[in-house]
Amino acid sequence: MLLFLLFWLLPLGISGLLHLRNGIGDGWWAADRSSAGLLPPPDPDAAVVRVLAAPTVRWRGIFASHCWIVIKPRGARTYTRYDYTAWGDPIRVNGFEPDGRWFGRLPEVVFAADGPAAEALIPRMQAAIQAYPHQARGDYRAWPGPNSNTFVAAIMDAVPEVRATLPPTAIGKDYPHDGRWLSLTGTGFRATLGGYLGLTIGLVEGIEINILGAVAGIDFLQPALKLPGLGRLGTGMPVAPVVER
Repeated sequence: MLLFLLFWLLPLGISGLLHLRNGIGDGWWAADRSSAGLLPPPDPDAAVVRVLAAPTVRWRGIFASHCWIVIKPRGARTYTRYDYTAWGDPIRVNGFEPDGRWFGRLPEVVFAADGPAAEALIPRMQAAIQAYPHQARGDYRAWPGPNSNTFVAAIMDAVPEVRATLPPTAIGKDYPHDGRWLSLTGTGFRATLGGYLGLTIGLVEGIEINILGAVAGIDFLQPALKLPGLGRLGTGMPVAPVVER
């Protein structure tokens, strides 16, 4: 009980107080969705892959983030953004600016690859997006999943070369998108009871314990604590591959 208080309830309480101090933000209809300037102008000669994450809308930003994927194959003149949403067809293509603010909240880059590294990843990521099993209207569930973070985690799992992990605030990332409660991640394994309880251990993932979707853990590769609501407290973002140009 003491560990649960220190590593789950206390961080969520602090995150709630910070959220109140910083302001809850505008409603979704008035919030800023413009580019955050994280992507360069599209270069037809360059391939690009990005995974981005931003706190969710209003009070849900206390404990949850929303993740999405951006790709640009070599030869393409525009970026293509993939989100998994609760309205319309779940896989939403180019519904927002590729690096747009998520209803006023600034995104951060979780994974980045450019040039030949991105070229090698893109066809497999596109195939995984096409094969994603939860594509029917009504499949989306905010908790425990499948939600936006389940979708992005599934694409990353399908391409192990994406040696990165979603932030601990990505509620739903541990939901068993393939129906398997024990599965491999990019650099380790994940055991989960329907997304409600789980354990992830891996080189990049570190050790993560999921209780009702809230994740606490530790990253050894780039030392940091992972806490519900507060995210990573330590040396910075997870390890990303060498960018090739």
